[in-house]
Amino acid sequence: MFKFRTFILSMMLIISGCSVTPDSIVKQPMTAKPQASNSATVTQGAIFNYAAYRPLFEDRRPRFIGDILTINIVENTSATKAGGSSASKDGQVNSSISSFLGVAVPKATMRASSSLSYEDEAAANASNAFNGSITATVIDVLPNGNLVVSGEKQVSFDKGTEFVRFSGVVNPDTITVGNVVTSTKIADARVEYRTNTKIDTAEILSMFARFFLSMGAL
Repeated sequence: MFKFRTFILSMMLIISGCSVTPDSIVKQPMTAKPQASNSATVTQGAIFNYAAYRPLFEDRRPRFIGDILTINIVENTSATKAGGSSASKDGQVNSSISSFLGVAVPKATMRASSSLSYEDEAAANASNAFNGSITATVIDVLPNGNLVVSGEKQVSFDKGTEFVRFSGVVNPDTITVGNVVTSTKIADARVEYRTNTKIDTAEILSMFARFFLSMGAL
């Protein structure tokens, strides 16, 4: 009984070790700290605050490292591929013999025919839909003013954790009110949804448990 329990415990540890954070296609930091400003001594007035100052005609669009914006993920793709080919071939041969070496023989007739046909069809369909939203951080500003953004969202349920990751290059002109931009307007977009759910592990463990319990009952 001790060996049996030790074996079960070892199997549980091995299988639970498979539940790790899934790899990512987003090879960038998920967030970035704003660049530190020069610590210069400034005089604060009763109304004017230097730290919160923004020019009068400047909006609140993200334009610096550390700013955030919301990505509306609207990805719908569909692909269809079909192909087919067919071929057919018919053949027929007729012959007869009425004499052999100049000697008349009873007339013999021979006939042969063949028919060959071939037809092949193939079709493949693929489609996916990914809708949601994620808030990303500006991690770099390119020389032309475009923003490199990256972000991650983790949602933990009872049996595992779901990971939503996004990265891409945003043109500030496409950012709408509320600092929102659609994923279809982002260049080099990388969108992924992964999970490290433990549901499969639970099913495997239950199968092992039923097997060894049945063996112990024999």
